[in-house]
Amino acid sequence: MIGRGPSVRWVRVWSDEGMSTLYLFAGAAEPVFDIARVIEDAQADGWDVCLGLTPTAARWLAGSLDGLAVLTGHPVRWDYGLPGEPDVWPEASAVLVAPATFNSLNQWALGIVDKFVVGVAAEGIGKGVPMVTVPCVSGAHAGHPQFERSVETLRGAGVSVLYGEDGSLPDPSAGFPWRLALDAVRGRVAVG
Repeated sequence: MIGRGPSVRWVRVWSDEGMSTLYLFAGAAEPVFDIARVIEDAQADGWDVCLGLTPTAARWLAGSLDGLAVLTGHPVRWDYGLPGEPDVWPEASAVLVAPATFNSLNQWALGIVDKFVVGVAAEGIGKGVPMVTVPCVSGAHAGHPQFERSVETLRGAGVSVLYGEDGSLPDPSAGFPWRLALDAVRGRVAVG
């Protein structure tokens, strides 16, 4: 349910079983250091958040992983489990991949799933899970021909890629659009 008033904006995200689950997947780019605040913002929006990281992002946040697990109520994941192990997370209602690095975005578009977060995001396309991503790349990476192909591939697969004037530009001084990303996820879930 989404409600708006003149001085208040609130949202509750519920499924038939209760609160909906957001998989928040983050790569190793500077905005990952804001992840605790982003989790809190998503929880305030009504999401049950599960945090997945690329291996490098997990290394960058190594000292915070236990606290992030407490904050989300779920283990933080950065690697695949062993065959036969039960899944430790509830099923995803939506996936937000942000910040998405040049490497992760290209691997995702090409179906190279050696990283846990990229593999789950790739499966999410096939399962029809609402997905949003916000690339966080340098201008030089954005100028590489594979980057634009990957953005178009993901958009063609139904992923909302927030990149360009309405999303993330390759300009770190502009700040990372976390609120825009969370609002886009809510919008994707609302329309199915």
